[in-house]
Amino acid sequence: MIVQIEKELQELLPHLMLGGFVAEVSVEASSEALMALLSDEIKRLEPQLTPESIREMSTVKANKDAYRKLGKDPNRYRPAAESLLRRVANGKGLYHINNVVDILNLISVKTGFSICGYDLDTINGEIAMGIGAANEPYEGIGRGELNVERLPIFRDSKGGFGTPTSDSVRTMVTGKTNRYLMIIIGFEGKASIEKALNETRQLLEQYADGKEVERFFVK
Repeated sequence: MIVQIEKELQELLPHLMLGGFVAEVSVEASSEALMALLSDEIKRLEPQLTPESIREMSTVKANKDAYRKLGKDPNRYRPAAESLLRRVANGKGLYHINNVVDILNLISVKTGFSICGYDLDTINGEIAMGIGAANEPYEGIGRGELNVERLPIFRDSKGGFGTPTSDSVRTMVTGKTNRYLMIIIGFEGKASIEKALNETRQLLEQYADGKEVERFFVK
């Protein structure tokens, strides 16, 4: 797995670190056991969360600060983890998509990391993380055309396919996905990212017949 962080982004965000893995998975509707796990976590989190407490989570705060350094309003283009946490705080729970995406969202609300998940077989060539350009085409999942100017963005040979605000329709995880690429965007070092990856791997093994193939860290 080759993922690079472009020089301009590295210079603006010197503490940025990516950690992720490729896993073989079986994508299907979440089982009753996984749904119960999700429900229990939501019940635990909901009474603890307020807009203020979410903003002050170190992982959320670091991501929002990164957006500001790039010149993007993090309150208009919220990082995905903050959006999910605010949804939980408002009593709306989590979306239920499929077992793999549901596990990603569960880890995201538990950690505050904005986590990107892709169908690896829809990605073409090497991956570079850079800064979104003006008028760059990008169709976000459930968002339509997204203004990615000054957002951190993952690109392959076909163009942008992922941001911490919204993954793209082109590379989204579906029932056809066999090889799953997950990337955690962090600013506080390797240990917390690795812990989240380990928990995700265990859940994928249990609920998605998952098998980790390769793990990587990029700084």
